[in-house]
Amino acid sequence: MTTINTSTQTQPLYSGQTTTDQNTSALSSDFETFLKMLTVQMENQDPLNPVDSADYAVQLATFSSVEQQVLTNDLLTSLTASMSGGGIGALGQWVGMDVRAGVAAHYDGDPVELAVPEYEDADRRVLVVRDGLGEIATRLDIPLEGAEFTWDGVMADGSKAQSGIYQFSVEAFKDGAVRSSDPVSAYNRVREAIIENGETLLLLDGDILITPSEVSGLRSPD
Repeated sequence: MTTINTSTQTQPLYSGQTTTDQNTSALSSDFETFLKMLTVQMENQDPLNPVDSADYAVQLATFSSVEQQVLTNDLLTSLTASMSGGGIGALGQWVGMDVRAGVAAHYDGDPVELAVPEYEDADRRVLVVRDGLGEIATRLDIPLEGAEFTWDGVMADGSKAQSGIYQFSVEAFKDGAVRSSDPVSAYNRVREAIIENGETLLLLDGDILITPSEVSGLRSPD
């Protein structure tokens, strides 16, 4: 009976290449080698004690399963890279635009555009401005009507706010009592679209980081 030496014919199922084409080529070569080995094994088996056909089926199924798993992993990796690249490409068009997201904004002397909630039964609206530490910097009465308000950095005492990150909310009053306190969305300029730890993010003025899902408005700067 002829002895088959497989030490020089068997190749690893996954050779470590990073591209799908390379992996596919390697797997194709491995599969052809496997079939050749299987054919030689069948030709040289002991006629009086042949290998059970079920064993052949198991060997073939095992190899096919591993092959399919490797190819599937490569496909998922390729799709993930494609989606990430596509997201960056699309969000790259937002650079230089103003997005409405979150309650924080960077003030550097230029007015900050805010989207403020409106109330049907309120008789007073107060804009509450907090600094980066969350401490109240000032409180300002704003008109009852209007879904937008521009904060020019002026405090209630007439002084100018220092440059920095500020957070905003609105308190609605009725008959002198606070009826509601709600967050206010701010517009910020998009500086960059980045991928950090596998997540696509937008970098805004003041080094504010947000996810695209947080954006509720987008517009060109004036």
